[in-house]
Amino acid sequence: MNLEEKYMQRCLEIATLGLGNTAPNPMVGSVIVYDNDIIGEGFHQKFGEAHAEVNAINSVVDKSNLSKATLYVNLEPCSHYGKTPPCADLIIEYKIPKVVIGCIDSFSEVSGKGVEKLINAGIEVVTGVLERESRELNQRFFTFHEKKRPYIILKWAQTKDGFIDIIRNKDSAKQPTWITGDSLKTLVHKWRTEEQSIMVGTNTALKDNPQLTARKWQGKNPLRIVLDRNLSLTKSLFLFDNETETLVFTSKESTTIEKTTFVNIDFSKNILPLVLNELYNRDIQSLIVEGGTHLLQSFIDFNLWDEARVLIGDKYFANGVKAPILNESLYSTTSYERDELQFYKNSKLEL
Repeated sequence: MNLEEKYMQRCLEIATLGLGNTAPNPMVGSVIVYDNDIIGEGFHQKFGEAHAEVNAINSVVDKSNLSKATLYVNLEPCSHYGKTPPCADLIIEYKIPKVVIGCIDSFSEVSGKGVEKLINAGIEVVTGVLERESRELNQRFFTFHEKKRPYIILKWAQTKDGFIDIIRNKDSAKQPTWITGDSLKTLVHKWRTEEQSIMVGTNTALKDNPQLTARKWQGKNPLRIVLDRNLSLTKSLFLFDNETETLVFTSKESTTIEKTTFVNIDFSKNILPLVLNELYNRDIQSLIVEGGTHLLQSFIDFNLWDEARVLIGDKYFANGVKAPILNESLYSTTSYERDELQFYKNSKLEL
């Protein structure tokens, strides 16, 4: 790893500190180097607040060193007025002579314009340092802007013999059939704080009565999404407890009730593109799908997924509801006590 990659790696490390708080903005970290020493660094902490470059520049004690320093940032500095002024203008103002960038911003308001502005101001610009890693860090952001849909994470738990649920009857309790232990339950709640939305179908809502909140981890609750074609779900379910915002896709007309919003779509069509388009229009960049086999398999069959997180519990059902079929090679696996987390990436899609 050369020096440019070393400092860019630091940008990526601190950028991740904004996970779950910057959307719909990307995660960005910036370091400022003078005489081979980091004299300032910062990251984008929260949507609507100062960008990474601003925080890095503000952290430099002796501002006179900026005119002799190099600024590193994992994403092209913005050149437009949004929630905050353009970062490119601030870099020019302080006469920073060199800027090293991980990857170009594909958002139309920025794409290439930040680099162009810096070059026109006489600043040396280097791009493409740890480009793959920089794009991977913000895969939600790039997927949203390039594919015009949220980044989709499929998640389910299954037994070692491949079942996600027992066979339910009318007397079965309306609660989840727990397959994994407490460690993975806690991890799942952490994931919820990192993504913008989470979805289940009608059957999962009825059978499990899920809350879909992040009760076991500190952070924001995701937007809850449920498919309810005929508005058959009773309002006594946790999904309608007004704990957090909930979006219901239905074929029936209905009006917003407190924190529950109803969206009318045509269920005679393939509803997945309709749902994803609505989420795109609402600036939702990431979605966890936690539904049952039918909903999960629909996303798989239509190749509408980016990664899958499969939780393998140390249990056997022998009979029950079969887990979805994912024809993809295992990317990685991690053990959690007696359970296992299997991670898959969609090789048919390239970011």
